[in-house]
Amino acid sequence: MKPIYKSRERADSAADTLKIYAQPQRLMILSYLLRGERTVSDIDAATGIGQPVLSQKLAELRRNDLVITRRESTQIWYSLVDEKVALCVRCMEIILGDDSDTKALLSNVIRARPNAALTITAGAVGFARVM
Repeated sequence: MKPIYKSRERADSAADTLKIYAQPQRLMILSYLLRGERTVSDIDAATGIGQPVLSQKLAELRRNDLVITRRESTQIWYSLVDEKVALCVRCMEIILGDDSDTKALLSNVIRARPNAALTITAGAVGFARVM
């Protein structure tokens, strides 16, 4: 992997990706979806974003390939697109959270096996980790 500082193109791409995350309502949605697949009404109840803003933010996340949808009858279920997105959100929750043991928490996430099931863990930041 080429370090970001060695490529303006890579730096531009990373900055564009971070802009997607760097919006409060989108970040709230991603954080909630870290805990598993949810419906629009579940997301609305948990985040309090409200319609039509929630639909707009979910559409932006779909367009930017951060979430995927699954239809079941009349319900549409949303989930994070992959473990890469989940890892990014988990790391933000740890780094930007109020837990004093950031280094240990990040070490646990980094050592975790990819593509494993997400489970909820207790704690101030309430992050999910790969078991």
